[in-house]
Amino acid sequence: FDNGVLCSSENSVVVDEEVSAELRREFERQGGYFLNDRETDLLTAALVTSQGLPNPELVGKTASEIARRIGIEAQPDTRVLIAPLAGVGRDYPLSIEKLCPVLSFYVVEDWRSGCERCTEILQYGGMGHTMSIHSQDEKVILEFGLKKPAFRIVVNTPTTLGSIGMTTGLAPSMTLGCGGHGGNITSDNLTPHHLLNIKRLAYETQPAALATKKNTAVTELPSRSPRTPRPGRTSGIDPALLARRVESFLESRGVTATGSSDTTADDLPSGSVEPPTSDQGPASTSPVESIEPATFVCEQDVRQAIENDKPIIVDDKTIITPAARDLAEQKRVFVQAE
Repeated sequence: FDNGVLCSSENSVVVDEEVSAELRREFERQGGYFLNDRETDLLTAALVTSQGLPNPELVGKTASEIARRIGIEAQPDTRVLIAPLAGVGRDYPLSIEKLCPVLSFYVVEDWRSGCERCTEILQYGGMGHTMSIHSQDEKVILEFGLKKPAFRIVVNTPTTLGSIGMTTGLAPSMTLGCGGHGGNITSDNLTPHHLLNIKRLAYETQPAALATKKNTAVTELPSRSPRTPRPGRTSGIDPALLARRVESFLESRGVTATGSSDTTADDLPSGSVEPPTSDQGPASTSPVESIEPATFVCEQDVRQAIENDKPIIVDDKTIITPAARDLAEQKRVFVQAE
């Protein structure tokens, strides 16, 4: 309804090869125009700026208007331009968030390959935000729901309208949080409830166990009469289970959990404050004044910096993709300009 300006509007289509021909015919029937290689190059040059962002001149324009501006002979009733792509990332500029009726189109071998492709797209731009799945297989739907790095996954409904609550049970809102994946404080659809300051008067529901130690005897202080525990209330998590969970988490980060208090450099998790070694990438602690800060940084830029053992200078105005930020923080690549 707004020519794709809403952040949760569809930007990419990932389709199982088995139904790709049928889907393509349906797109064309409903006003989709599939671009050839030459037209894809024309659209890329016009829509994606040198900073890897959508051109403001084309944001929110209709598909037919965009086609006319870049010299593509599409029908006047064209509703969306569709660019088949082979990959995601800087080498495929149209895989960005486009904010206009342009879709990147990916054909995958099966639903598992589709899972991987969707994760790549979210990691390049959109971690924690939104995706949709159109399927009749509940097992596949559950796999997407459990494992994709998006906090709102709508099923068999348009992403634009489903994510804002119009066709689903989600809270009605056009301000959508991305949670920890996207560096946000919440993953919710933001509503007036998130903007309220609530004062709470909280009465004691169960007394704290208090004790004093006098000489060698322990004397319990008087307390109120015990209350009957509420149904379903437990005494806490099993310590052995908690220990196993912690060890499993540490192992997933490459850290061996031991009972010893002696910790070597190899035992330190990636977030530990230790001087960077040669395999941690360039240090990022000293300010640099003589080099201009980067205006845009993507994951490939970070990988090249790591390979060349050079830092990337950034400041508050630098645009950094989520995948680039995650990798740079792991390898300590960024240097903050003064």
